Amino acid sequence: MRQPIPFPLSKDKTFFESLNDWIGDIFYDELPEKGYDLRDEQIFMAFQIEKALKEKSVMFAEAGVGTGKTLAYLLPAIAYARYTGKPALISCADETLIEQLVKEGGDIDRLNDLFDLNLDVRLAKSRDQYLCLQRLEGAKKRSGEDFLDDIESRLPEFVNKTFSMQNTYPYGERSSYPEITDEQWQQVNYHPIQNCAACELRNKCGQTIHRNHYREATDLVICSHDFLMEHLWTKETRIREGQTPLLPEFSQIVLDEGHLLEFAAQRALTYEVQESSLYAVTESILADGVREKTLNMIEQTIDLHNEFFRLLRTNLVPSTEDRKAISRDPNLIGLGKHLIKHINEMLEEFVFDGELFTIPEYELRLAEEFFEKYIFSMGLFTEEGDAVQWLEVKDEVETLVIMPRLVTDILDEKLFDGKVPIIFSSATLSIQKDFSYLADSLGIDKYQSFSVPSPFDYEDVMKVIKHPLDQQQKFQRAFDLLASNEQTLILFKSKLDMENFKHSLPMDHSYKIEFEGDRELSTVVKDFQQGKFQVLCSYHLWEGLDLPKQALTKVIIVDLPFPPQDPVFEAKRKFSLNPLEEIDLPFMQLRIQQGIGRLIRTSEDHGEIHLLLNEEELSLEHLWQAVLPVPAENV
Repeated sequence: MRQPIPFPLSKDKTFFESLNDWIGDIFYDELPEKGYDLRDEQIFMAFQIEKALKEKSVMFAEAGVGTGKTLAYLLPAIAYARYTGKPALISCADETLIEQLVKEGGDIDRLNDLFDLNLDVRLAKSRDQYLCLQRLEGAKKRSGEDFLDDIESRLPEFVNKTFSMQNTYPYGERSSYPEITDEQWQQVNYHPIQNCAACELRNKCGQTIHRNHYREATDLVICSHDFLMEHLWTKETRIREGQTPLLPEFSQIVLDEGHLLEFAAQRALTYEVQESSLYAVTESILADGVREKTLNMIEQTIDLHNEFFRLLRTNLVPSTEDRKAISRDPNLIGLGKHLIKHINEMLEEFVFDGELFTIPEYELRLAEEFFEKYIFSMGLFTEEGDAVQWLEVKDEVETLVIMPRLVTDILDEKLFDGKVPIIFSSATLSIQKDFSYLADSLGIDKYQSFSVPSPFDYEDVMKVIKHPLDQQQKFQRAFDLLASNEQTLILFKSKLDMENFKHSLPMDHSYKIEFEGDRELSTVVKDFQQGKFQVLCSYHLWEGLDLPKQALTKVIIVDLPFPPQDPVFEAKRKFSLNPLEEIDLPFMQLRIQQGIGRLIRTSEDHGEIHLLLNEEELSLEHLWQAVLPVPAENV
């Protein structure tokens, strides 16, 4: 049920005048009375956000760690949501940060208790965060792994029995299965190959039930940047096809860790061709009774597809990066065009099979949708356009990925259109208070901005120590630094680097170490905060991770976090007059600020940052030293 605006309105004042008064009462009077510190930076931020709501503007709200920025944006957001009758959308960098925002005792929980707001907060997670019943069934047919039986045994009764819709409830989130690895989860979660609209289990699907649940939210809907982008890109198409958009109408957007939005936008616009997906689709339509001509065309498609990927592998540019660049060999392009022509002819034959009912309707619709996307993706690959292409292993499957180089025009049309206020919130949105790098990368011309510092005295609570090393000595030094038995976060700039460190560890080491990907990440973070293990290794948690007090006292940064030498960033560099200063350095400076920001989260925190630096990285000291909260000391 919709709750009232948390302050009275009168004929003498506008809503925004009343909101302004309420913000002042909260931060100057009520919070201090409840034992909270009066923070000028936090109060300033709340008033600036009120102004952005009034003017429906884009605002870069940079506030240092410890400012209390979550509270500063939540209070105006909730009031404005109730005033407009539409929920506020809080978009986080990823699913792990969503879990942190809504955890027991977190900011939303405290806010609800402090002011008895009776908040209606619902989560809208990305589709790959939900179990797919069809894929679970397929995985069980292919293998008898124990984790599949465990997932099946924990399904609600209504999944396998006939119950009224009133007895259904949300289930099947990734976080509900903390003990299984990412690789195991990727066998049973939602995958784009699935045709949800034609699925006979749709009404019992956990994802569908979750969608129906959060669409009724009145105060806050919390999602990831990836899911927000998917919603924006698919909204018009879904409406045109008679489907409901992925997210409900919202009154405003708060982009927590908003500096990561560009990468989410690019990911949402990628098109993929996976080597194995074609086999799964064609296997489902090779039913008894299918016409011989259709069978022959399917077999020819498989042969051409295999040959395409074989030729693709021979045209990869040698690299240690996860994303492998592709040489545009004329034979490869020609084969791609031949595949498009052949599949178009095969789809014409599917029409006859559909009329004869030789292929089950669900499998036929899934195959037709898959091949239409395949043709579109292959068309992007074969055309001379402004796209970036690479090969990478995704979900243990070789995948051709095609992505637009720029997303600025689409963002301008679908997001920054002036219809709703948009707040970027983070401790690191600028390079020394210059917001142009972020604004330019997103194509934002008009925006408001401010930057307020952290209230912490870093010189008293933090040491930054630099370790001059040869590159090959870094892993051993990181391992040696664990001897103090402190709660330690080790940050790597890539998954490959983290995996190499994992394999370099002595077999007989006695430390309790966990690696990102071995279990569900939000559960790993929770266990780390509770001290159940000593060392957390991650390539992903450079931002947003909140581990106060003794939960984290040491951060080791193995390499300066420059962007990878992969096709995505190479495309950016190609179109830059000064790639080092315009692309690489700003990325590194923002990311290193984020990584260091994991250490000091409250006024009671203390600890050390260890930078492992090779000769080249040391030569750039004047560039990274400028963004550190305290000067780096020699080891």
